[in-house]
Amino acid sequence: MAIWLQAMLVGTGATLVMDVWSWWQRNVLRIPTLDYAFVGRWFMFIYRGQLVHRPIMVTPSVRGEAFIGWLLHYLSGIIFALVHVMIFGDMWLSEPTLIPALLTGVVTLVFPFCLIQPCLGFGVAASKTPSPWKARGLSLLTHSVYGVGLFTTALSLKYLL
Repeated sequence: MAIWLQAMLVGTGATLVMDVWSWWQRNVLRIPTLDYAFVGRWFMFIYRGQLVHRPIMVTPSVRGEAFIGWLLHYLSGIIFALVHVMIFGDMWLSEPTLIPALLTGVVTLVFPFCLIQPCLGFGVAASKTPSPWKARGLSLLTHSVYGVGLFTTALSLKYLL
């Protein structure tokens, strides 16, 4: 299987693992998670000339925002996995290890902390939310789960192939 296709599958699987965690967090633990429709709304408003919202919840909804948000979420997970394989090499796909995958998961926090959250009106690293450190901790946990998903998906593919 082509390395890029394998990396795309790993990114999709890792994002799915992250989504299962988010479902558990939201439905079992009763801890709110990001609604990806807000990400879709933000993205669609970029084309209308608005990058930053104060906050995104007061910006009018847009038709198709949930689909666009989820699509962007999975595309991000795939892109992060492709970058991970570019950095750690295709040998990581043959012999996946947990530490590099966790490192990638943690590093991906730069994206929401420095781009998505500020643009949604939540401030850098959730600084404008009611409980910034709680939000940061939950983001760290969720992105660490993405890292675990990179590892477990790559390991699963290794044994399936």
